Amino acid sequence: MSPFLYAALKPVTLTPTELRWDLLNVGVGVLLLVIGLTASALFFFRPKWRDRSLIYFGVFTMLYALRLLANRMLIESVVDVSRVFWLYFDYFVSSTIVLPFGLYLYELVEPELKPFFLWIVAAQAVCAVGEIAGAIYGVGLPELSRANNIVTIVSVTLGLAWMLLKRAQRPFTHDVKVFFGGLVFWFLFVVYNNLAGLGVISGPPKSHGLEFIGFLGFVGCLAYITVRRSFATEERLLAIDAELQIARQIQASTLPQQLPKLAELDIAARYVPMTSVAGDFYDFAQDGPKRIGVLIADVAGHGVGAALIASMVKVAFAAQFEHVSDPAKLLSEVNIALCGKFEEQYVTAAYVYIDCERNVVTYAGGGHPPLMLASRADGTVRRVEENGPILGMFAEAPYSSVEIPFRPGDRLFLYTDGAFEAMNTANEEYGKGRVEEFLKSHLTMSPDALSTAFLDDLSHWSGHAQGGQDDDITFVVLDYRDRDEQPGENEALQTKAAG
Repeated sequence: MSPFLYAALKPVTLTPTELRWDLLNVGVGVLLLVIGLTASALFFFRPKWRDRSLIYFGVFTMLYALRLLANRMLIESVVDVSRVFWLYFDYFVSSTIVLPFGLYLYELVEPELKPFFLWIVAAQAVCAVGEIAGAIYGVGLPELSRANNIVTIVSVTLGLAWMLLKRAQRPFTHDVKVFFGGLVFWFLFVVYNNLAGLGVISGPPKSHGLEFIGFLGFVGCLAYITVRRSFATEERLLAIDAELQIARQIQASTLPQQLPKLAELDIAARYVPMTSVAGDFYDFAQDGPKRIGVLIADVAGHGVGAALIASMVKVAFAAQFEHVSDPAKLLSEVNIALCGKFEEQYVTAAYVYIDCERNVVTYAGGGHPPLMLASRADGTVRRVEENGPILGMFAEAPYSSVEIPFRPGDRLFLYTDGAFEAMNTANEEYGKGRVEEFLKSHLTMSPDALSTAFLDDLSHWSGHAQGGQDDDITFVVLDYRDRDEQPGENEALQTKAAG
């Protein structure tokens, strides 16, 4: 047996002085462990304000705390495992602790320094794997410990030196100043501890070193930086959230505040954004007591950018009232107004003009899902497709329209792709076919009741609560009332049947 392993297997004995030092070290170790666990808990239990520096700080602090506790004879005397176990445990922690520390530095530094620190962390990970593999395959711990010391010294020195060189031309940020202050504080204790161990200066023996006090001060600085960064992130996110709330209110004001009222039509609409703001849009253009135009549009993408473009669609649509009875011309003019206003995004749209005097609807689309026409008379649902190119891409894009009969008892269903692209847990799409079947099986239901039931069916299909879908959902339902049906009669019948 080697002298190293023989010394490791010797019984543990504690003098009163060693016991006091061990108790002090254990107290600091437990405190550091609590700090690390708290930081990690904040990271996992506050996902909305998640800051990765929290988890890196937490793991780094916990690893140091575990190593500090593992080196205490008091712990060894309580836990019934051999000294060899603690030596290897200490080595494995020493091999991996540089990784969370390097990742913490990666989060701390400015963007231009991040690529270099990513290479440092990658090199540390490779070295850690090699060191642990060496321990598994029987390389002696003294040799491995020296290799680990070299890796730690070289990587940390390179990282800090690179920070200093890159920041030489401009002042340090507040966080970097605090970091270096804490690091220097810790380093002074390390130097003092080693000089005392060598007998150069008077002080406690190396086994009773004060390095942990310096590290505690360093951790305090890191904790200050981490908490400050987390609160700053939270303030930024709160400000963004407030701005999104304002954007949502503004966007809501661009949608119709109330549905138009026509004696022959019963209308319902639903707008369910995926996020705070969305790119879906619908609007009406009433053309007398018996005629109305309905536009529905879907901007590619989600969020604020899509919502801004949706607002542009509203402005372009509002300016085309002279073409309200000509869907093809109206889409052509809206397309011209949108061209050149955005680069990567595009708009799909559909417009239908309903003439209850002539009992016809005229329909045109631009890259949009087909209109669905349901007939209560024969129980059928048909798709009406008359599509030109998407809007906003080509100024000379041609659009055409189709005229179809629209009789009492018929229903029009205009929608965006979120109404049929919902996926279930088996990654199967709801699909247009299911939309058709749903319309067939709910022909007698009022538009408002149908809208609520359709959203419930989509939620049940996808397994999401309403508002938790993977895309914006918008649709408009328009029923041509039967001649003998009075406004509101269908809803009353539905309520009576439900009761």
